[in-house]
Amino acid sequence: MFIVKNRKIFYTFSIILVVASITALFVWGLSFGIDFKGGSSVAFQYKEARPSVEVVKTQIDSLSFEPTLKGSYSLVPTGDKGYVLNLRTVTEQERASLISVISSNVANAVEIKKFNSVGPTLGKEASVKALISIILVVLCIVLFLTFAFRKVSEPVSSWKYGVISIVALCHDIIIPTGIFAILNHFFHGYEVDTLFVTAILVILGFSIHDTIVVFDRVRENLRNNNGIRNPKNFEEIVGASISQTFVRSINTSLTTLLAILVVYLVGPLATKNFSLALLIGIFFGTYSSIFIGSNLLVTVEAWQKNALSKSKK
Repeated sequence: MFIVKNRKIFYTFSIILVVASITALFVWGLSFGIDFKGGSSVAFQYKEARPSVEVVKTQIDSLSFEPTLKGSYSLVPTGDKGYVLNLRTVTEQERASLISVISSNVANAVEIKKFNSVGPTLGKEASVKALISIILVVLCIVLFLTFAFRKVSEPVSSWKYGVISIVALCHDIIIPTGIFAILNHFFHGYEVDTLFVTAILVILGFSIHDTIVVFDRVRENLRNNNGIRNPKNFEEIVGASISQTFVRSINTSLTTLLAILVVYLVGPLATKNFSLALLIGIFFGTYSSIFIGSNLLVTVEAWQKNALSKSKK
């Protein structure tokens, strides 16, 4: 009952995080990867200590590309010895020249970790498909929850379970996206690409799984509450349901987060942002399932009672 009794504290915490995330998105925005805007990306690492950004930029600016690269690319340090270079789409010949110029210091060899190139048309197509994927997933979740809880009509209607789940899912999407906007503004290199969208879809699935577990226990406890001598009120039922599923949800999420943390720490550069988005999203997804979604059921039921009592006056 502690979680339900103190739900306003958890609402306030989440509102602060969501408002901060939305503000960061409006003020700083997201840095979209070449998957969405098109272009080329080269991740490379030096054998010894990497030269300064100015030195590498001087090497790149010396290339006689047409149109010139000068001022039209970004160079972001990664790890202790590497860089990620994002620039316009380059030809195979330009790519060879680029690798040659950054490898000109034989004493400090360069290893190319990753090279990607995407045209602007494919980038636009990826953006549209990513948006459609997220919308379809959210729509399917609402329809599924409405169907799954169709026999639950009192005291909260089945369709409201779906709406509350979407509120919780928006919470789980906005916060990691906002954190990426903040990280990219202060540290650079935290781009949004198709892997990030994949992480968002995974977060949606994981979060709704936790939410359904709690909601299903609420449904069972409501059924068991009918016809007993001293029935519990809805707030007590939700509180009991959270207590019954709390340890299971935490253990499931913790083991998943530990596995993803290992991928983040020792995995390849290409999966760093993907695993980081999963870490943030699954953490807040578990939080919202326990502290936000379930509590919103109690809040909605209280609003309904107040509205009913006012209509009778």
